[in-house]
Amino acid sequence: MNSSGAAPQYRLELLLSKPPLGWFPKPTVVLNGRGQPAQWGSGTWQVTADDSAVIKVFLFNRMWRFGAAELDLGSERPARLVYSAPWLPFLAGRLRVHSGR
Repeated sequence: MNSSGAAPQYRLELLLSKPPLGWFPKPTVVLNGRGQPAQWGSGTWQVTADDSAVIKVFLFNRMWRFGAAELDLGSERPARLVYSAPWLPFLAGRLRVHSGR
């Protein structure tokens, strides 16, 4: 905690990309157990810097969840993550640290 009593935080950019063909429901981002609906494209989330963050992304189409991917950041603090949705609804998605620009 800093002098104001709040835990230090940093911003994490998450790029949510879907396959170019087909219809896909909007993704849901779960950050430390708290789910937040998201849009396809680039978004920014605020993460506390003093504990490990677990990020999960999945797609939900009113009947089932699919395309789930999870990443435990631990002490690593990447500036940008990329989620890639699967081509087929029974496959897993992919969540990785973006290494370049």
